[in-house]
Amino acid sequence: MKSVCIIIPAYNEEKNILPVYTELKKVIAPLAKAYTFEILFVNDGSSDNTIGEIEKLTQVDETVKYIDFSRNFGKEVATTAGINNCVSDACIMVDADMQHPVELIPEFIARWEKGKDVVIGVRKESKSDGWVKKIGSKLFYQIINRITEVYIVPNATDFRLIDRIVMDEFKRFTEINRMTRALIDWLGFRRDYIYFSANDRLHGTASYSFWKLFKLALNSFVSLSLVPLKIAGYLGILITLTSGAAGLYILLGKYVFRTYFASTFSDAENLAILILFLVGIILMSVGLIALYVANIHGEVISRPMYVIRRKKL
Repeated sequence: MKSVCIIIPAYNEEKNILPVYTELKKVIAPLAKAYTFEILFVNDGSSDNTIGEIEKLTQVDETVKYIDFSRNFGKEVATTAGINNCVSDACIMVDADMQHPVELIPEFIARWEKGKDVVIGVRKESKSDGWVKKIGSKLFYQIINRITEVYIVPNATDFRLIDRIVMDEFKRFTEINRMTRALIDWLGFRRDYIYFSANDRLHGTASYSFWKLFKLALNSFVSLSLVPLKIAGYLGILITLTSGAAGLYILLGKYVFRTYFASTFSDAENLAILILFLVGIILMSVGLIALYVANIHGEVISRPMYVIRRKKL
């Protein structure tokens, strides 16, 4: 019998643990004759009683496992920990807030049995997303697909199945600042897609704030593409040519052709405008370079990606 692990990252999901577990058991019950299942919760340093609710389940169901972080490390790292500790033939990532329709799990497995190594859930719509998040998401995918070599399907989610061979290759990634689904897409393999409409969140509020999403997007740009760094050089060339042409125009217009427009600029004004313009470009370029330096620093110091307080596997 093939084995499937369902990985559920959880951060302050105390009220959602039992409902998502109950719903999962209903969905996988008809598949129990052909597959063995285990449910692996990753408690991402929750400040509520999330780990207590998970431990209650382990006492009545031996197929429930857990990893308990020492503090909050973020969903991307929690998902990574689940994949790294999975020993099954395939794993399926599911959010604890019930927004991912778990009734699609049999379809994910069916696509896997047809030879697909990665089966990706793509969100058609989400009732809980505001217009700011929708616009930001659209811009993110447009930008990242223009500056990276790997195409990321818009609205693709972490709700996906990956085969054992994909998990083994995924473990080779060492970067700390990561976007899990983008790294899985980078690996390639045979993929298929299942489109779904996201459910409303059952309890609590989303842990991903606007700034966390912005940080994730920024880290994705930096880790997956060198284009932002190259922009600094392109801007330097553009500004040098533009400012040189403008300076030459003012110089010739003021002292050779004596045009009225050029003569209205004093030498001090010309110098001040030029300095302010170039300083702004320099600061922007330094800021872009700093992002890459910070990313390099985070990788070079080789801190552990996460710290496990305790686990039951």
